[in-house]
Amino acid sequence: MFGLHYRLEKHGLALVLGIIFVAAIGGLVEIAPLFTIDETVEDAPDMRLYTPLEVAGRNIYIREGCYACHSQMIRTLRDEVERYGPYSLAVESKYDHPMQWGSKRTGPDLARIGGKYSDEWQVAHLINPRAVVSQSIMPSYRFLASTALRTDDLGLHLKALSRVGVPYTQEMVTNATADAIAQASADGGEGLTTRYGTATQARVFDGNPGQVTEMDALVAYLQILGRLTNAAHANSQPPEE
Repeated sequence: MFGLHYRLEKHGLALVLGIIFVAAIGGLVEIAPLFTIDETVEDAPDMRLYTPLEVAGRNIYIREGCYACHSQMIRTLRDEVERYGPYSLAVESKYDHPMQWGSKRTGPDLARIGGKYSDEWQVAHLINPRAVVSQSIMPSYRFLASTALRTDDLGLHLKALSRVGVPYTQEMVTNATADAIAQASADGGEGLTTRYGTATQARVFDGNPGQVTEMDALVAYLQILGRLTNAAHANSQPPEE
C-alpha cells in the first residue's frame, strides 16, 4: 500500500487522477441517496408552518446557542423512544433552516418538548433553571423576560425562509409583525388563525400582557416543538432493541 502511495507521489498526473477517483466515491455516497428522497422523506399533509413569533423564538434559541446542549433528534432506540416519545422523522425538519438535530446532549432532547410542561414552568426554567431542576447546569436567561422582542423585521425573516423552500405567502410576509404581536396576546386574532390554522397557540406566553418579549417568542417556539405534524405518532413503529 505504501509503495503504491510513494509511486503516485512521483507522478503528478496519477496522483491527481487518484484524488479525483477517491473524491468521486465520497461524492457518490453523499449524492446517490438524494435520488430516492421522495421515498425516504415521509408525507405529512398536516404539516404546519412556524408562525412569525415562533420563527423569532427559534432565532433566539439559535442565537443563545441552545443547540449546543440540546439536540432535536430522537433516535430509533428503545431507551430514546421510551424517554422522549416517537423517534424523529425527516419530514418534521423540512422547514428547519438550519436543522437543530445537534451532535451532543448536555441537557435532554427537545424534539417533543412542546406541551410537556406549562408556559409557567418554561418561564421559571429559563429564568432560574435550578428552581425547577435542581441538578441543572444551564445558565439563566432571565434577561429574555425584560427584553422587548423586535418584530419589525419578521417579514424579512419569512421572506428569506420562503426563498429556501418554506411556503410562506406574500400575505404571511406582509402581516408578520401583526401576527407575532397577536399571537403573544390573550385573544390572538382571526387573521393569525386564518393564515396559520386554528391549532395555532395564541396567549401571553411569558405571563406579562404589557409587552411582547423575547421570552414570549422562545416559549412559543419551545411549546410547538414536536407538534408541527402528527406524522411521527401516525407512523410510529416498534423501536430497535
